Amino acid sequence: MAALARITRRALTTQLSHGHVNRRALSTSAAATATATATTATTTKADAKSITPSADRVKWDYRGQRQIIPLGQWVPKVAVDAYVAPNVVLAGQVTVCDGASVWPGSVLRGDLNKITVGFCSNVQERCVLHAAWNSPTGLPAETSIERFVTIGAYCSLRSCTIEPECIIGQHSILMEGSMVETHAILEAGSVLPPGRRIPTGELWAGNPARFVRTLTHEETLEIPKLAVAINDLSKSHFSEFLPYSTVYLEVEKFKKSLGITI
Repeated sequence: MAALARITRRALTTQLSHGHVNRRALSTSAAATATATATTATTTKADAKSITPSADRVKWDYRGQRQIIPLGQWVPKVAVDAYVAPNVVLAGQVTVCDGASVWPGSVLRGDLNKITVGFCSNVQERCVLHAAWNSPTGLPAETSIERFVTIGAYCSLRSCTIEPECIIGQHSILMEGSMVETHAILEAGSVLPPGRRIPTGELWAGNPARFVRTLTHEETLEIPKLAVAINDLSKSHFSEFLPYSTVYLEVEKFKKSLGITI
């Protein structure tokens, strides 16, 4: 019995020592795995921080809208002193001449033919100007706006010709081949059908547009004055969108009000 008891104690002692060794081995391997994982993560972070973009990488504009959109060989042309609002879209064969202004939200799409905004003319908010391949009347299919013309807000013009010193009222539609001669006015909300012509010195209105009356001499003199007034107003907007900021002017004014020497 004594010998059996000694053999049993030896067997239990051997099993306990083996279990302790296995637990130490498992804990050591787990610690090594954790250390390797931490080292890999640290290396990955270091590699991520060390990546630098190349100098010639394109900086994309993610606002979803561009003001100037070249199409093939055609690039929109804007005069130096013309005012084009930041959210206006000019695409393709578009020319904005000296002193002209294109106000916020307008779209001038010259992908099929030319669009010209003449000297001291203005295209107001949310207007859409387009041009077709050809005109059913045989007239030029381009959209031409001559000098001292006022285009009211929300107008739609397609392959039409507007001669100098005219007024197009708000929400008007001028269709293919239509023409507005010098010193003429189209009332707001009117629709000028394809090929229709408004003679010189007349007031038209309606859908479709019809003759209303002849303009007086004083009324014709007021037409270019309106275009000049809008041009003067556009200059204050133009000064807010210079290549450099004008905030420093406000800072200087604030310092003067507090008596701080500049």
